[in-house]
Amino acid sequence: MKEVCPLCNGIQEIIKNCKRCGGDMIDQGPIVDYLDNYSPYLSNDITQLVDGVSKNECTHLFKCKECNHDKRISIQRVEI
Repeated sequence: MKEVCPLCNGIQEIIKNCKRCGGDMIDQGPIVDYLDNYSPYLSNDITQLVDGVSKNECTHLFKCKECNHDKRISIQRVEI
């Protein structure tokens, strides 16, 4: 079995509440996609450990629609 991020693979959608204003925080994608121009095109096997979290998690950037506050949130990978 393979472990994948449920957000990256469209299995799940998460909306968090902003701690600053209470607005909706929307997933902006995995943090590794923001490292450089080519990061979004690299294999998940290469980028999996770059964000400093265990390989069982994928760190996503969430941004508030109201106040633009952003936060990194680790998402547990699931087996498929």
